[in-house]
Amino acid sequence: MTQLLPQCENLQAQVDSLLHLLNQEPSLRMQDITGVQASLKKAISPKFEIVFAGAFSAGKSMLINALLERELLYSAEGHATGTECYIEYAEAEKERVVLTFLSQTEIKEQADALCKRLGLTAETNLQQREAIELLTEKGETIIKLEGGESKSERAKQAKALVLLLKGYADNSERIHPTHSNTFSMEQFDFSNLKEAAGYARRGSNSAVLKRIEYYCHHPLLQDGNVLIDMPGIDAPVKKDAELTYRKIEDPETSAVVCVLKPASEGDMTTEETELLEKMRKNPGIRDRVFYVFNRVDETWYNTQLRQRLDDLINSQFRDNSRVYKTSGLLGFYGSQIKGTSQRERYGLDSLFAQSVKGTGIQEETSQFINEFNRYCANSGKLSPNKFKIAVFSYETPNENYARILNEQGSPLIDQLISDSGIEEFRTGITRYLKEEKRPQLFEALANDLQPVCVALRRLYLEQHRELESQPINIEGVKSRRLEQLNYELGQIGTALIEHISQEVNETITNQCPIFEEDFRKLKVKMVSRMDELLNTFSVEEAYRRATHTHPRNSTAPLLAILVEAFYFMANELEEVLVAESQQVIANWFVYLMDRIRHQEYYRQMCRLIGTDAGVEQAFKSLETQVQHAIRAAASSECDRYVRESARFYDENTFSIYQFRQVLQQTSQAYDCASMVEAEPAIRQLLKMDFEPKVKQTIQSAFRQTINQTFKTHLLPLAKEQEESILQQYNRARAHLEKTLEKEAQEQLDQNQKNQTQLQQTVNTYNEAVGGINQCLQGMQLDRYQLPVVKFKDDFITAGEVAEANPPNEQKLLVEALVE
Repeated sequence: MTQLLPQCENLQAQVDSLLHLLNQEPSLRMQDITGVQASLKKAISPKFEIVFAGAFSAGKSMLINALLERELLYSAEGHATGTECYIEYAEAEKERVVLTFLSQTEIKEQADALCKRLGLTAETNLQQREAIELLTEKGETIIKLEGGESKSERAKQAKALVLLLKGYADNSERIHPTHSNTFSMEQFDFSNLKEAAGYARRGSNSAVLKRIEYYCHHPLLQDGNVLIDMPGIDAPVKKDAELTYRKIEDPETSAVVCVLKPASEGDMTTEETELLEKMRKNPGIRDRVFYVFNRVDETWYNTQLRQRLDDLINSQFRDNSRVYKTSGLLGFYGSQIKGTSQRERYGLDSLFAQSVKGTGIQEETSQFINEFNRYCANSGKLSPNKFKIAVFSYETPNENYARILNEQGSPLIDQLISDSGIEEFRTGITRYLKEEKRPQLFEALANDLQPVCVALRRLYLEQHRELESQPINIEGVKSRRLEQLNYELGQIGTALIEHISQEVNETITNQCPIFEEDFRKLKVKMVSRMDELLNTFSVEEAYRRATHTHPRNSTAPLLAILVEAFYFMANELEEVLVAESQQVIANWFVYLMDRIRHQEYYRQMCRLIGTDAGVEQAFKSLETQVQHAIRAAASSECDRYVRESARFYDENTFSIYQFRQVLQQTSQAYDCASMVEAEPAIRQLLKMDFEPKVKQTIQSAFRQTINQTFKTHLLPLAKEQEESILQQYNRARAHLEKTLEKEAQEQLDQNQKNQTQLQQTVNTYNEAVGGINQCLQGMQLDRYQLPVVKFKDDFITAGEVAEANPPNEQKLLVEALVE
């Protein structure tokens, strides 16, 4: 768990208090606070990702083991694996491991890449046991021919292939063909971290693990530090190397530990040189890189290696203070043997029990024992005045080791650890995270909080100035109230015009649901009435009216029948259009008045004047005018139905063809019966003429007429009402004076209440800001302090801006206040 400074323990509550104040102000509620929340989370619970990058077998894993003083990661000569290892903090009783395996597809890709490097042509078929055994045999043959698994680059690659194939064979039941399977420590029946780490460290298991997440207890991890061991930059599978480069470039990466080989190899590899060039070209990366030359103990015994390393550092790293020389091997095992004693031969019977167990009487010697004896005899690191050590040729390496430690004890172990450079490196990276990266998180939080505090401070000062400008006695309140009266009446008139304009615009743009529904009903009525008239039209009745009009004649032509039909249809449809349109207008005016009564300006007008200033009566009178106008428009619209459509008699149309057919049928005789027989055809003629005319009316023509009528009648009336409202000043003043004394006292009381509330709010703000500023001071970030609110002036002086804000924030604050 991250330990905060005492001054920062209440940081969460203080920032939450500021955000709560921001949310209480409607005008500021939409301000984006996601940046503040993210910065706060990072400052309180930081996660510093420390990425260890370098070539395979540079010693990254051993270096991490040495830093944590426990054996977690797989470390061996030769190419290790492409595994990502994340190590985070956990309490001692909550240590655990999460293991994620490569998929079968990914294992095949790695095997193919290794086979290509080794020049092996055998097919990598993981489904066939014989194919796996054949490749394994070829890999082991290469190792023998090279003289051992760590004797050459080719041997290391062959060892990596052997481990990969064995790991797949041993864990095939946990490996999915295409997906990465993840397992908890409990699913393996491991009871503690040591057992789980032992499984993961095993070379063959490590080879098929894609990601290992350790949660362990160590002070180095306690402040949110996460150690990440990435695949080598020279990984046999290209995407593994690309994954490492992406992690190095990730903005969330706090530090990059570049583990280099020159201490043991003499020169940097091609991949190491390319890595350094990329990092140096990227300013976002180069400022957070630590360069670690591991296996520095090799230079203690080789003058040429030592000189080449010194020359390299002096030429390419001269201006960099984050250069360290370490021996992960000596540092790690030095930390392990500190807890041993003579009883267990300083680890020979415990730590090194497996590695010293020989096949015969003679014990084997572990790598560390040899390096320890070498260190004591030839490193030149031990002062002869302080350490009088002899390595005897007649003793075995293990006997020399046990005797020397028995003679020298803890001082020698402490010197060994010191010479390994691990403690110096651990101290350096810890100092960097605490003194540089950790303050940067609080700096980011302060920068994200700055706009919030600027906005709140500006608002509080504006509110304070507004309250200070209010009258302080009843007479002053009354005088100002009367001065505002004319302005308020003008505002009411303006609001009325804007509202009426909005309602009219919504209606003519089909946005008024009430009007749309009523007009839909009008259209339905018109169409249904037309259909009814066409279906019930009587040719016999029309014939009778035609002959009645001309008493001297006993017969009537087809045109006479059509004339009667056109008059009859037009008049009947006119009655429907007039009645329905009047209902539409009546309903709309009811809706409009209801909307007006519910507006704040209408309620304010009634409060100021005591009445609605004749607004309702004016709109009732206007409704009558609109009804007359719409009735006249409906009559004119339907009167046009009496005339045939312009294209009714056009040549080559169905209507003229139908007309001629009917004419031919009715001209066969001169009595009424022959005309009645043609009634269906005559109705069809009428339908062909009236349907387009009625459709034109209800779809566009008459709707446009109503829209235009609304605009030409309502907007002028609204303007007249604005003038009428302004003329109500005397009446409004007389009405206001009746209650002004009481209102004045209420306003004074409210002003006092508002001032008290504002002061309480400002106190809460200043308390939160003061606590945050103390935290920033504790982090040595005085220049990032946030501004407090003071009511000593009516404005913020430039001096206050400079005092309360860093230079890069002053411009932002001043501009905000000028607004």
